[in-house]
Amino acid sequence: MTVAQAIVGHMIAQTTELGNTTIAPLFPGVFAIFGHGNVTCLGHALEERRDELPTWRGQNEQGMALAATAYNKAVRRRQIMTATSSIGPGATNMVTAAGVAHSNRIPLLLLAGDSFSTRTPDPVLQQVEHFGVPSTTVNDSFRAVTRYWDRITVSDQILTSLPQAIQTMLDPADCGPAFFGLPQDVQAMAFDVPEEFLAPRHHAIVRARPDRGQLAAAVEVLRNASKPLILAGGGVHYSFAEAAVLAFAERHNIPVVETVAGKATLVAAHPLNCGPIGVTGCESANNLAAAADVVLAIGSRLEDFTTGSWTLFKNPDLTIIGLNAARFDAHKRRSLPLVADAREGITELGDALGAWRSGDDWIGRATNERASYHAYIDKIAAPTENNAEPVTYAQVVGAIDRNKLPGDYALAAAGGFPGEVNNGWRADELNSFDCEYGFSCMGYEIAGGWGAKMAMPDREVIVFVGDGSTMMMNSDLYSSVISGHKMIVIVCDNGGFAVINRLQVNQGGIPFNNLLDDCKGPNVGVRVDFEMLAHAQGCRAETVSTVAELEAAMVRARASERTYVIALQTHPYRWTEGGTYWEVGVPQVSDRPDVVAAHADMFSGKSKQRRA
Repeated sequence: MTVAQAIVGHMIAQTTELGNTTIAPLFPGVFAIFGHGNVTCLGHALEERRDELPTWRGQNEQGMALAATAYNKAVRRRQIMTATSSIGPGATNMVTAAGVAHSNRIPLLLLAGDSFSTRTPDPVLQQVEHFGVPSTTVNDSFRAVTRYWDRITVSDQILTSLPQAIQTMLDPADCGPAFFGLPQDVQAMAFDVPEEFLAPRHHAIVRARPDRGQLAAAVEVLRNASKPLILAGGGVHYSFAEAAVLAFAERHNIPVVETVAGKATLVAAHPLNCGPIGVTGCESANNLAAAADVVLAIGSRLEDFTTGSWTLFKNPDLTIIGLNAARFDAHKRRSLPLVADAREGITELGDALGAWRSGDDWIGRATNERASYHAYIDKIAAPTENNAEPVTYAQVVGAIDRNKLPGDYALAAAGGFPGEVNNGWRADELNSFDCEYGFSCMGYEIAGGWGAKMAMPDREVIVFVGDGSTMMMNSDLYSSVISGHKMIVIVCDNGGFAVINRLQVNQGGIPFNNLLDDCKGPNVGVRVDFEMLAHAQGCRAETVSTVAELEAAMVRARASERTYVIALQTHPYRWTEGGTYWEVGVPQVSDRPDVVAAHADMFSGKSKQRRA
């Protein structure tokens, strides 16, 4: 068979175990846009076995690879949806999606066409030539955003490289995207494929247990803690460790805060859930983090939005325990490492702690803090009687939150929504939330909603997206319609890139080139009709202006058999408050006094950073 047929055959032979022990294909499907780099070989191989490995047509290579990433996240890294493109711009369109998967530690298999290994036809259509390094193609750009990268130049290479890529994508410690450059002539090569390469292979996720020495050290630190705090990251979900974390927190009387990726580790109503932490977090979580003397960080990358650029943990006697499957994350910032699977690590840590519990005074403070957080969200999310001004993001999220139903899955990404949904979507169910904030990718929302719905056809996927992200990538509205994967999309139009305008102004600048009103051009007052845009792609859609209208529209959206878009104008300046310091570059010198003052404030904040 050809190299392309061997790749498809090997993918079909792989199975995995989902969270409920159901045996399923490891590769549930392929998103494809065909071109001269993949249509005649890989496309032919996929067509031959279309009943075993479904192929879904995308509208843009970035969108379909983002949809694959969202799918793989929704199934908690147990399956690997794949994307394939032609050479040149088709391939490089997927680089952004690879960055999303890499930063969020999500498996993603990317198969891109490449120029000819013989180089005889060079330069071929869409080939970018490098005069001094002729082996370089645009596919080398994927090296920076993948965990595994290879270019297959000889047929036998696929026999060892593809299995290694699969193991990389399934490794909890090294999980991320894998990329293969497939030269057009190599895809077409016929060779004798060993039966073993096509034999069924079942994969189970490895669960590493903690080292005894590291476990003993973590136990000792916790036993001496007076203000311990659990920080739940995305690794809790990928380990299916929610029940174990809850049992640990209740047994040892420790409050829990959640990162963006770790949100919905506990239901929001649980008395130990003290809300989201960090720059897009709330005061209750951040106040507890500032006072904590031990932070048990479970499955977290400890990125700057979680740590307030490392200013949030203010206790000088703080110890961070890094419980993580990845050694790299477990050791960050002089953390006491506990390298292990989240579920197994927290279970063994709990058993080793025995009957130890934190003090009631600490829990009393946590109770008061979380009560203040919920009271604040209730206040700003409530509809106002005066409809003279546009509704706020908080009111939009609040309306959907108050009316959510079992099975609802909220999805968002960049712009103003991460802070709003992270605070205002108060999860009633575990694993009911996806906010892509590792790469903060504008355009993830609609494509991601399509992928998530494909992964969870029985759940209602509700996408929160701003006008900026919608304009960057909306063609997967059409993808969701033609593929039959209905979702609900809430498009909030605040007149441009409003949250970046907020950052610009808050750091001493003046509004410039972010809100449409502050852009150059004679027709900047022209607004996009998002309802008509949705209708044009086959969606059901309507425009609303008040919270009451939004709530009524949601009833119609739930009843629709097709993707339903609800568009509304929202306030460009009113946001949920309660975050913490975030370091950005502010000019040290400027003719604007406000910029100079903002630099001084930023520099003052840096003095509180944990630098090592």
